[in-house]
Amino acid sequence: MTAFETHLEKQTEKQWWSALEGLLPDIHEVDRNAVQIWFRFYPLALFDFLQASEDQEKARKKFVMQGTYDLKDQIDSSHKFFYGHTYWKQVKDAISARADSFTGDSFDLASEIRSAAGAAAVTTGANVSVLLGITAAGLMTLRQVGAEAFKAAPGQIVTSRAHLKKSPEQILAARAKDDSQGLFGFLRTVDKQWSVNYDETDPSARFKLMNEEEIASAAAKDQSKNWIEIDPRRPEGPIPVECRSASCGTCWVGVLGGSEKLSDVSEREKKQLKVFGYSSSEDKKPLIRLACQAKATGAVSVVIPPWNGVFGKKVYGNVEDVELEPNTTTAKNNRGIVRDTVKNKLM
Repeated sequence: MTAFETHLEKQTEKQWWSALEGLLPDIHEVDRNAVQIWFRFYPLALFDFLQASEDQEKARKKFVMQGTYDLKDQIDSSHKFFYGHTYWKQVKDAISARADSFTGDSFDLASEIRSAAGAAAVTTGANVSVLLGITAAGLMTLRQVGAEAFKAAPGQIVTSRAHLKKSPEQILAARAKDDSQGLFGFLRTVDKQWSVNYDETDPSARFKLMNEEEIASAAAKDQSKNWIEIDPRRPEGPIPVECRSASCGTCWVGVLGGSEKLSDVSEREKKQLKVFGYSSSEDKKPLIRLACQAKATGAVSVVIPPWNGVFGKKVYGNVEDVELEPNTTTAKNNRGIVRDTVKNKLM
């Protein structure tokens, strides 16, 4: 382990969040939500807990984890929803160079993020503000996968050419724009329709939602693809879903744009997010939502995490036994396979 890795190893999740919060005002608005979402998609506390487990596979089963969690399997792709992903190759090189050259005894996480972002800005000509978020994600990726695997990754940009040509301002404008309701749209009430974009790098990755409809219910109407072949967690649409009652945690999403157009988080949703371990935000309209509970009154842009689980009690210890949901949520996917998600395995 290099001196740089040794210092990174000493940084707790709380210290990472402290550094990130200090950087947020300087991170371009286009990636300000994205970086906060990404750090909730790949929490260090969960990674460290699994690493310390004698039997990681058993621990994952205990947390009812489904999908692709490990960053080592998605070094170049986990952050493709950042605008800064455009510069990933140069950011990755700057981080690797810093890891190789570091010899200091003192270590300040926020300063290291700024330093690597600044180095990448020199080679790309991009403003540091659009590089800070992706650099923070890159450093956390190195922390979780190790310097050797991090350097070995090709630094591939996994997004479309059309998306690469967009400016931050164009992306922000698209997120803010609501669907036209036609010439007499001002007369419409409950029959208004809004778009939900679930992958900004793909212009076809969107579905329609009726005014005040839950995101997961609207997603289930999209039968344009064989979703379960793409992801076994998607039995009926682009949003993974099992229970529709906030009991399984499968449908969690990050809100890149339009959080203000979603219903306030209910006490039940807030409690369940804590049970799952997904979010500690006390905002009325947080960036992490359960799609089966969040109702939209305008167009929104979301990002779907590639995994889900239930780990709040064991990892964070902030969940009382009385808050845990009943024993089992059973869901049947469209291949007729019955999946039992046992919630009290955490106990």
